[in-house]
Amino acid sequence: MSVETKVALDTLWVVLAACLVFFMNAGFGMLETGFCRAKNAVNILAKNFVVFSVSAIAFWAVGFALMFGDGNFLFGTSGWFLVGPDNSPMTDQGYTGVFSSLAWAGVPLTAKFFFQLAFAATAATIVSGAVAERIKFGVFIVFSFLLVAFVYPIGGHWVWGGGWLSELGFADFAGSTVVHSVGGWAALMGAIFLGAREGKFAPDGTPRALPGHNLSFATLGTFILWLGWFGFNAGSTMAADPEAISVISVNTLMAAASGCLMATITAWLVLGKPDLSMILNGTLAGLVAITAPCDSVSIASSVLIGMIGGALVVFAVLFFDWIRVDDPVGAISVHLVNGVWGTLAVGLFASGSGLFVGGGFRQFFVQLAGIITIGLLVVAFSSMFWLGLKLLVGIRVSAAEEREGLDLGEHGMEAYPGFAQMPAEPELLEIR
Repeated sequence: MSVETKVALDTLWVVLAACLVFFMNAGFGMLETGFCRAKNAVNILAKNFVVFSVSAIAFWAVGFALMFGDGNFLFGTSGWFLVGPDNSPMTDQGYTGVFSSLAWAGVPLTAKFFFQLAFAATAATIVSGAVAERIKFGVFIVFSFLLVAFVYPIGGHWVWGGGWLSELGFADFAGSTVVHSVGGWAALMGAIFLGAREGKFAPDGTPRALPGHNLSFATLGTFILWLGWFGFNAGSTMAADPEAISVISVNTLMAAASGCLMATITAWLVLGKPDLSMILNGTLAGLVAITAPCDSVSIASSVLIGMIGGALVVFAVLFFDWIRVDDPVGAISVHLVNGVWGTLAVGLFASGSGLFVGGGFRQFFVQLAGIITIGLLVVAFSSMFWLGLKLLVGIRVSAAEEREGLDLGEHGMEAYPGFAQMPAEPELLEIR
């Protein structure tokens, strides 16, 4: 096969994978909208639609250079607006570009940017669900820009851009920490600074259910995310490598399936019913958990990783309710908790370095160090941004607007204008 043919096939695969990851935004939109109440549907959809555009501008102007540009062990200092010297792949004459950390991939720089942009936008989208139903629309846009322009790429540089964690040997193939934990930490701090939705907790702290309005949307959204994840994980090869793509795709599939089943069983045992929201989030938990080790573990290990993720997400949702952190869609439990678990799983199950396959403790402790330091980075910057926005403009809508719904208050329209929302009769509730 000629070099030109290989580059063409690799580029086609990377762009296709990037399109799959891009389409995950539709999945997040459906999932979050379905898990929230009808009066906030327009707002959730608007956030999930706009956030990719915000991320695109932020990552193009600043984020990509900070993440992958040549610089130092903390952040990149070159390649702003994708401008710089020749950025072609490595040749016999050496690499002459300013994105040396991506020179290993033989596709054009623009294909690399497109694929990495889809990842960056995912980190911002994770925040949307955790802060749903009470955040100001403009504040979410500003925070998303800051996250993708500065916080996400600095953590990403440490791991994928030639930074200090990569030098230690920290491994995160497709982003359990770089993408999912970063989004999860930012979401957690947003939920804390915003406070719980009105009526979520009784005066004694007991959590109350605020049911989502359309689990059909949520289920469709989860299916879309599951499909997109094959691009998310297998696309991170940045090459049309049949063996690697096949192994990663099967590991991704099996972790999701085992996460789904384990969450079903766990919810059935703990809650008394096979709760659909837990089933959906269990599937996503398995996907998040396998994202870091998908290239380096066996199928059996991927099943175990997914099973643990599926159980974890059920208990995590209950835990965050217990400590009165209101997350309407379970984003923190899915992305933060299982992002941490998936990253640790590399140190336990990765071929050649995992503790349970004869590799010793070193990889596990390197993984733990990366989790802690990137967590501290995101918590510090996110807290600063949330607090600054809270002091400058306020981050939460008024109580009256929250009761009426953000669709009317923030956007002046309703998702279902032709449907009257009638309160249920007490007698009917008893019959049901």
